[in-house]
Amino acid sequence: MIVAIASKRGPKVEAAKKVVETIKQLFPKPPKTIMYLTYDIQGGIEMPRTLDELLTGAQHRVVSLQSLLRAENQKADFYVGMEGGFHSIRHQGHEQIYLQSWAYVSNSKEGHFGSSGNVLVPNVIANKVMNHAMDLGEVIDVVANQRDVRSKQGTWGILTRDLLTRRESFEIALTAAFAPFYNRDIYR
Repeated sequence: MIVAIASKRGPKVEAAKKVVETIKQLFPKPPKTIMYLTYDIQGGIEMPRTLDELLTGAQHRVVSLQSLLRAENQKADFYVGMEGGFHSIRHQGHEQIYLQSWAYVSNSKEGHFGSSGNVLVPNVIANKVMNHAMDLGEVIDVVANQRDVRSKQGTWGILTRDLLTRRESFEIALTAAFAPFYNRDIYR
């Protein structure tokens, strides 16, 4: 089986590999070997700030990845795109900003989305990203007094004291996105 991943970032690649290794036995014909192809594909949106932008970014990564592989006369069994970012929820008259991870998985015939849970974003971070168009990667590095947080535990790790990391949030999203493929009987 060939799994093409629209990212080279450690947390995303590690999440995809872990999920595929976990679910491979659930396929009708479990693969004997798995080859992972990783590509640096952008989501088309610098910093997603809505649910629509999150879904669009994950799907755009897959569409771009499929085009790239077609141009190289290559194909994969699964194409994986992941996007993390913010979205807002208005509840009882108050707007709250949440961080969420999304995945889109396609086998070229069909594609499915999956998401992680949500974690509330502190106002100091949300304001800089949502109202001042600052990049979350830059903001979280300053707030956490660390360097390149997005390639490590991510904002998820900072906000949850590493009880839930960026990689783990993508694992949840990918497990959900792959479900219609590894659990065909229930999705028919």
